[in-house]
Amino acid sequence: MEFIKKHYEKMLLGLVLAGLIGALVFMLFYIAADKQAMEERANGYINPPVKALTNLDLSVQESVRSRLQSSGNLDLETTNKLFNPMEWQKKPDGSLIKVSKGNVGVASVIVTNIAPLYLILSLDAVTTNELGARYRIGVEKQTASTVAKRYKLPRFVSTGEKPNKETLDVFSLVEVKGVPENPDSLVLKLTDTGELATISNGKPYRRVDAYTADFRYDLEKKVFHGKRIGDKVSFGGTDYLVVEVNRGELILSDQSNQKKTSLPFAP
Repeated sequence: MEFIKKHYEKMLLGLVLAGLIGALVFMLFYIAADKQAMEERANGYINPPVKALTNLDLSVQESVRSRLQSSGNLDLETTNKLFNPMEWQKKPDGSLIKVSKGNVGVASVIVTNIAPLYLILSLDAVTTNELGARYRIGVEKQTASTVAKRYKLPRFVSTGEKPNKETLDVFSLVEVKGVPENPDSLVLKLTDTGELATISNGKPYRRVDAYTADFRYDLEKKVFHGKRIGDKVSFGGTDYLVVEVNRGELILSDQSNQKKTSLPFAP
């Protein structure tokens, strides 16, 4: 105890010095460790560790690229009927039909038949009286303006008799060949052309004066029979006038613009 009492100051000083030495040694290790940590942190910022990337899912992009490479086919005929430059027309049954050349309107009319209209003169009977022979001529003028006048009508003429208005409108008697009461033939002069026509019993005179046409418009299932020049027809929302019918052609005139359309007939 005496030793401690005499040297406790030295011992206390030794302990303090040992502590200081330990602290210095600790600081050396601490500084070195802190410096290493700072270097590692700096390297981490400058050269950060890079992890290998996983495979990217490019399926969406590949699908887009495939669609871009393939040609697109847009159906603007059967599905798109609004923003469509072509014209469509509704049929009577409510369905739609694409308007193109020759499938709607007057251009699609089909002529099914063309028949001639005749002027027919026939010697139907011979009667005699005190004034001589009198001849009954049958006149069938199929081009007459009224239906009643298109059937056969009797007209009477005699040699030397002044022709009446009814006969003179069609013909006049020029000559009787053979015995007047039983003639071989009669020679008539046609009023409109001046042509001579010979008729006898059972051998009438026929002349084609015009034609009638039968035709149809399939889009509206309309059929027209026996139409002649001057007749009016209506189809496709338009009125037409028959302006010409000949042996191989029907001509219709659009009444809205007077445009004429020729429709051939191929029997």
